[in-house]
Amino acid sequence: MRAYRSFILSPLRGKINYWLAICAILLTTPAQAVPSHGLSVFGELKYPSSFTHFDYTNPDAPKGGRMALIGPVASDTFDSFNGYILKGDPAQGLELLFDSLMVRAMDEPDAVYGLVAKSANLENDRKSITFDLREEAKFADGTALTSADVCDSFRLLSTLGHENIRITIKDVEACDAPAPHTVRYRFKTAGIRDLPLTIAALPIFSKAYYAKNDFAKTSLDAPLGSGPYKIKKFRAGEYVAYERRDDYWAKDLAVNRGRYNFNEVRFDYFRERTAGLEALKSGVIDLREEFTSRDWATSYDFPALKEGRVKQTVLPDETPSGAQGYFFNLRREKFQDIRVRRAFNLAFDFEWTNRNLFYGFYGRTASFFESSPLKAVGPPPADELAVLEPMRATLRPEVFGPPELPPVSDGSGQDRKLLRQASDLLDQAGWINENGLRKNAKDEALSAEFLIESPVFERILAPFVKNLKLLGIDASIRIIDEAQYQSRRESFDYDILSSRFSSGVTPGTDLRVFFGTESAGTPGSFNVSGVASPAIDSLIEQVVSAESREELNIAGRALDRVLRAEIFWVPNWHKGSHWIAHWDRFGWPAIKPKYDRGITDTWWYDPAKGN
Repeated sequence: MRAYRSFILSPLRGKINYWLAICAILLTTPAQAVPSHGLSVFGELKYPSSFTHFDYTNPDAPKGGRMALIGPVASDTFDSFNGYILKGDPAQGLELLFDSLMVRAMDEPDAVYGLVAKSANLENDRKSITFDLREEAKFADGTALTSADVCDSFRLLSTLGHENIRITIKDVEACDAPAPHTVRYRFKTAGIRDLPLTIAALPIFSKAYYAKNDFAKTSLDAPLGSGPYKIKKFRAGEYVAYERRDDYWAKDLAVNRGRYNFNEVRFDYFRERTAGLEALKSGVIDLREEFTSRDWATSYDFPALKEGRVKQTVLPDETPSGAQGYFFNLRREKFQDIRVRRAFNLAFDFEWTNRNLFYGFYGRTASFFESSPLKAVGPPPADELAVLEPMRATLRPEVFGPPELPPVSDGSGQDRKLLRQASDLLDQAGWINENGLRKNAKDEALSAEFLIESPVFERILAPFVKNLKLLGIDASIRIIDEAQYQSRRESFDYDILSSRFSSGVTPGTDLRVFFGTESAGTPGSFNVSGVASPAIDSLIEQVVSAESREELNIAGRALDRVLRAEIFWVPNWHKGSHWIAHWDRFGWPAIKPKYDRGITDTWWYDPAKGN
């Protein structure tokens, strides 16, 4: 069961999801004095300038057919084709419309190769980078894509774009267009490691199109892009279909060979997950990723699956699993006392939940960098202490011992020992149990509302809420519709949210968005807990400025210790795979991209299978 709103995939219901997922992983390159066909982080590029295709693609994959699917974003509607502003509910798949200067290799932890840009030159002082553009680049209407379009796209994103984008590119001083096919970005300071590749991954819009259309407004007019697909048809809130462009200017480039094989990619929307499952069974959709452990274990017993016409495929997930959990809104006074937050943690019985509700599929999450070298383990060694000691006076003492771990229950559902510990903590925090209700000195009751948007999550929260009520906490679950949920999330009008943070293999400036002080007060921010700490800000900057992977891992583990010591969440669970149910009518390359599902990107329709 995925009982969360993913910071990357779902909190904006698809807004900037593709872009931010890339920005969460793409990082810098060593200073280089000559143009390069790609940018890498702490080592050599895997692919030479002469490479013909990525290893995880089939360059001879047939083109044709259709894939209709429920997308990976937890959304049940859309009302806009602008996915880069705060307003509206964007459709899924909008990344298919737009090219970027460079595109990520999904089998390297942090490397990009030229798409619109044929080369990049990062100056030795790291204060500017120059991209040489391909003269053949064109928008779907046949007009040329030039440096003016690139710089105007940056202007739109940096002034009118979603706040989470603006934070990650705020250190760009200017975008210059000295020639029609030359773009130069200048940075305010040197050494911001991920900035060159962050801007290389920005979507490119048509300057002429947005001279006539207001970028700041939601719209269901199909935007003009230069990417491999265009919008074919749609019905707001129900489906959107993208049509592959035979005239796509970049279809034969090495970075695109073997990709974008479907003539049509269609995203369907359903108000209830059960409706989506029924759509798969009936063949209305071709593919569905399953996030509910109960359904994966019990609901796939229909005739088409028994006959082998529908397959259950488990794809390995080699990306860091990040941190899924119930996040406290620290902007509310009642959650300021860490003893209160610790008491909530003691009341959540993961062991019972995993065995009885999840069929034992999951492991407990402990770290904000779970399944990653940045996960802190044991007491801090000398290298991490060297990072932490200068700020010891501002940190919790627990930072300098073993990192905070979630409690382990007896699996009974109501571990009396843990509940007694929680009760003692609430007493110490001044919340006294009076006739079954916790009150403070102001005679205010301790309440906690869990805000969710689907009743499917209620069965997971209900046992947790029951334990909280046993402690005298007025706990409740509020189920609201998608639009209300989004509005309240963006305005920080909640007590506790289910969400997920994930920063990819090599985190950088995206950490400012998730945990930075500036983002804590930014409406719509991914910093849902409102974490605001100079020490955390300092550690984030050390991660951002690390010049080697070893430095990155050390600073990241130090940051993990500090974040975990604050206990601003109740950790949930994770697994290292994707559950995919699909009709047996597709083919895929022998090699799966290490850091991506690769489904709409590298699969193809196989008419020989005849399903």
